[in-house]
Amino acid sequence: MEKHPPSLSRPDISPRSRPRPAANVEVELKLLASPAAIELIRGAPVIARHARNRGVVRHFDTVYYDTPDRALCRQRTSLRVRRLGTRYVQTLKLTYPDQPPFVRQRWQTAVDTLAPDLTRLPGELNASLGELADDGLAPVFATKIRRHVQRLVFNGAEIEIAFDEGMVEAGERRQPLTEIELEVKEGDSGALYDVGMQLLDLAPLQIGTLSKADRGYALAFDAVPMVGKAERSTIGAKHSADDVIAIVMSAGQRHLLANQAIVEHGRDPEGVHQTRVALRRLRTACSLLRKEVPSPAFQAFGGDAKWLMHALGPARDWDVFATTTLQRLEMACASDVNVDDLRRASEPHRTASYAKLREALMDPRYTRFQLSLCRWLERRSWRTEVPAETLATLAEPASALAVRVLERLHRKALKKGAHFRRLDPEARHDLRVTLKKLRYAAEFFLPIFAEHPPAKRYVARLSKLQDALGNANDSTATRSLLRVAGQVDCTPDLHRAAGALIGWVARDQLAVAKSLRKRWREFKATPGFWRK
Repeated sequence: MEKHPPSLSRPDISPRSRPRPAANVEVELKLLASPAAIELIRGAPVIARHARNRGVVRHFDTVYYDTPDRALCRQRTSLRVRRLGTRYVQTLKLTYPDQPPFVRQRWQTAVDTLAPDLTRLPGELNASLGELADDGLAPVFATKIRRHVQRLVFNGAEIEIAFDEGMVEAGERRQPLTEIELEVKEGDSGALYDVGMQLLDLAPLQIGTLSKADRGYALAFDAVPMVGKAERSTIGAKHSADDVIAIVMSAGQRHLLANQAIVEHGRDPEGVHQTRVALRRLRTACSLLRKEVPSPAFQAFGGDAKWLMHALGPARDWDVFATTTLQRLEMACASDVNVDDLRRASEPHRTASYAKLREALMDPRYTRFQLSLCRWLERRSWRTEVPAETLATLAEPASALAVRVLERLHRKALKKGAHFRRLDPEARHDLRVTLKKLRYAAEFFLPIFAEHPPAKRYVARLSKLQDALGNANDSTATRSLLRVAGQVDCTPDLHRAAGALIGWVARDQLAVAKSLRKRWREFKATPGFWRK
């Protein structure tokens, strides 16, 4: 049985209620490309024009350490010792959940050997990490890298661009590693994404969301990337509307990037589900904020999120069909129905949908979307994209913005839900979309009203209503997918399973219809928690 990790936890290292230990902030962008694309990028005009020199080549031998139960890995923290010629450098890196993408905290100290020495770290960190040392730190994997590095001076910022080629090693296992790293050494971090955009104009690139440590753990333990869920909102009464834009949009992007690797991996349906949730939250934020702050970027980012959702939809639909829907049928009917043929018939469609989704993630449009959003957030560019009179809105308290947004959406939902029993499928779908926006908006602003007892009740009833509408929609989608899966040689087992599933869906629709009316009445009777 796996033992509980030592007391190295995120609150111990990065308590929000106390100052964080002083560290160097690392802003680093990883880019992945084919060998041909990398050769093109080596001669990119942006590098040739802005490089301070021809660069240097270095060789790094690095060993990564962790406890036997991988306590550091679970905390998304890495500890390594790197040999640089005759010197050894120890580095601890960790990511705080409320920081922008590609930003990590880094502590570097000289050590005497290739083994870590925690006493060389700052006192607060040493105290937290000391208990790990009692449990034992051991080598987990290593990397051997040849790095060609150059310094660029671009728009007043100093950026290091490194071309890494080498190997990740874990026991007898080996995996080649090739990537480009861009790191801001001094100046405007937004310049990092300017350079990335110019490189993207030259050759197809993907944003790499896995660190060398992530790759090492995956190789050593066949570890699947972890699914990332939406963070709890950190918007408070102290924030302005300007802060709300930065917090909500940045959180949405982190949620999206956190699941990119697991979608590419293709082994966990929850990664696709969380990616869709992240995109919905981003689209909702763009839609709501655009009405208050008319920045054209909201429409552009919302359009990119919608494009990616279209690529994502079939994969999610087939995931639900092949796992949740058929599994529920199998459990309900016990041995009376064999769904194996139906599951096999759906698998080619599911595989094809994942292939198209991965193509979308490799599309330069996706990379440009992410880089543009990073740059926009880093510079808070919406301030310069709106009329002067809108600047007063940006200075408003977050609570004033919250009341306007929530009241507007609540009234819209009640209007769309009028005569609920008689709503046709299209009208019910419109209501469902509005309720999703309202739910996400309520979650965004909930901390502002944390002292209001009705707040959690409102969100809970809204969530139950939205889930019930979602179940009704899933029943409709199931019939459509069943027609597609049935377009193969229909075996007797497949025919019986399809018939059972149609009956099961019809039963579900009756049960959902009754539940829906109850959920709607409860929600309709719940007053808005934002009203005094």
